[in-house]
Amino acid sequence: MKSLVLLAAAAGSVFGASCDRACLKTALDQYLNAVASHKPAAAPLSIGFRQTENAIVKRTGTGLWESMTSLGKVQRRYFDPVEGNAAYFGLIEETGGPAIATVRLKVEDRKITEAEWVISRKNDPGIGQGAGAQATAAYHDVEYLIAHPPPPEKTLAAKDRLSRADLVGITNSYFDGLSAHDGKMIIAHPGC
Repeated sequence: MKSLVLLAAAAGSVFGASCDRACLKTALDQYLNAVASHKPAAAPLSIGFRQTENAIVKRTGTGLWESMTSLGKVQRRYFDPVEGNAAYFGLIEETGGPAIATVRLKVEDRKITEAEWVISRKNDPGIGQGAGAQATAAYHDVEYLIAHPPPPEKTLAAKDRLSRADLVGITNSYFDGLSAHDGKMIIAHPGC
């Protein structure tokens, strides 16, 4: 009986393994490299893996799996081990030219279960702007992004960090402000 309990505990630690920052970084890098090399089998995808590109569900091996050729000059990675999310923001190279891209991965039991891409391509009307809509340069300015990249990653001292609840509130204020068409609702740095 004792060996059965030990076996169950060992199985739980293997199958329910959490994914810390290093694990999330590895999963994100494997995924991005797999997409750029057009090899879904090279990424730790779960059986039920689901991918969207600009809110459209894509079968594994289609979409960016066919068009992305490499990562671009601007690359930022973000990790949230509490929620099991990893994200990339920056440039990607596609067969049609550079694109600005964001992807959020959900990692469960060390397998990627979701990939949610938002991609801005030159002359692309963007999400929610029907056929025939005009593309806007505000969403696709590769040269500006290269000249003014996001700040580099750094770890703040514990005393300088906001709480997770405050950070979620700040993020939600952005979407609330967009939905209400009221920029005053958005909690932002002065001058932003």
